[in-house]
Amino acid sequence: MPDHVHLLVEVGPRFGIHKLVKAVKGRSSRVLRQEFASLRSKLPTLWTSSSCFVATVGGAPLEVVRRYVENQKNR
Repeated sequence: MPDHVHLLVEVGPRFGIHKLVKAVKGRSSRVLRQEFASLRSKLPTLWTSSSCFVATVGGAPLEVVRRYVENQKNR
């Protein structure tokens, strides 16, 4: 799906998912703006504060979750 990305990450409860999302958005914004200079003048921001979806997988085996995420590109 060209308009979004799936990430499978493990985050410790003390770090918090909100900190991970903030870090990913910040770093990806910097990298994209460095690589594509036109983004600097066309868009004031690349991400909004609410542009993410987070789900937990509980005790599901990592391999099962990985296959699920990989199969999303076939939908």
